[in-house]
Amino acid sequence: MEGQKLLNGYQTGQQTHRQGAVMFGPGRKIINSLLHLLKMAVLLLASLVTAFPFVWMIISALKTKAEIMDVSVFLPETAQWQNFSEVLFESPMVRYIGNSLFVSVCTVAIQVVTGAMIAYAIVFMKFRGRKMLFAVIMATYMLPTAATYVPSYIILSNWNLLNTYTGLIISNAVSIFGIFLLRQAFMQVPAGLVEAAKIDGANAWKILWKIVTPMTKSSFITFGLMSFISSYNNYMWPSLITDSPEMSLVSQGLRRYFIEGGAYGTEWPKVMAGSTIIVVPLLILFMFTQKWFINGIGGDTGMKG
Repeated sequence: MEGQKLLNGYQTGQQTHRQGAVMFGPGRKIINSLLHLLKMAVLLLASLVTAFPFVWMIISALKTKAEIMDVSVFLPETAQWQNFSEVLFESPMVRYIGNSLFVSVCTVAIQVVTGAMIAYAIVFMKFRGRKMLFAVIMATYMLPTAATYVPSYIILSNWNLLNTYTGLIISNAVSIFGIFLLRQAFMQVPAGLVEAAKIDGANAWKILWKIVTPMTKSSFITFGLMSFISSYNNYMWPSLITDSPEMSLVSQGLRRYFIEGGAYGTEWPKVMAGSTIIVVPLLILFMFTQKWFINGIGGDTGMKG
């Protein structure tokens, strides 16, 4: 009798469980679909908010000056494509972009080399005061950038490097952020691999560039991209140490050529056209490096296992 009751109870429980599963299955799918749609809507909204300033800049570049000043007008009545041609062919903007590209590429190359060597020494070399050295390096990162302008200006003046490409480049030869980022990446490289390379006769230079660098490629690309954008958009420091129009970088040149006359004399359509053209090299660079950039930000050094 007891056995029959237990069997009936078990069968009843199983039937209830199956009924609940049947009822819960479709409901679960609906909830998951709604959550997915909500996530997509949030991402779409965030994307629109992020892209709107760039879209607005392009639209403004196609307007007349009167249309830009009229806040009730969003789209131009007639697209003024000549604004782009005038910026490209009737202004020194191409020269300014060339200056910025040259200075930025040289600066990034030097920062990558110096940052990698310092990070390698801090992580893989054993010497007294290693931790103290890293602490001092990071402490300098807390200094306001403006606090370094006067001593850096005096040094460049004493070396006769004011208003020169050399002064622009070597004054940014070391990046504290780059040292920190590469150090964090190098710490994920197995120490045994480095020791094995030393036993095989490899020197520090070969270990750094033949073993460590390929394993931390994402971090190098991330640092290079961020450093390039920072150098390319730099305005204050280049404005302090250069006064020749031929030496102007894009931010200086945009202001020097289009905004010298004040707000009412500014050719805002050309400013917007110039700003759009200036952004194009950065977009192209990010398009080709976004995969490694995202991996580097996420802490992925490219190592498996």
